[in-house]
Amino acid sequence: MNAQKILITIGIVLLVLGLLWPLLQKSGLGRLPGDIAVEKENFKFYFPLTTSIIISIVLSLIVWLFMRK
Repeated sequence: MNAQKILITIGIVLLVLGLLWPLLQKSGLGRLPGDIAVEKENFKFYFPLTTSIIISIVLSLIVWLFMRK
């Protein structure tokens, strides 16, 4: 698969994710067990570890399906 098809595919995936973002927020994505959130008086730290792993797995599967040919 050439670079043009990969970039177009990534663009389409990002577009779809952008359109579905309100639904994804309601589903709890970003507030899963394993996501690290620390809130202090003058400090907030948030690292969506579990969410990042799930997104990585899904994107890897999508890329694998397109590269199988």
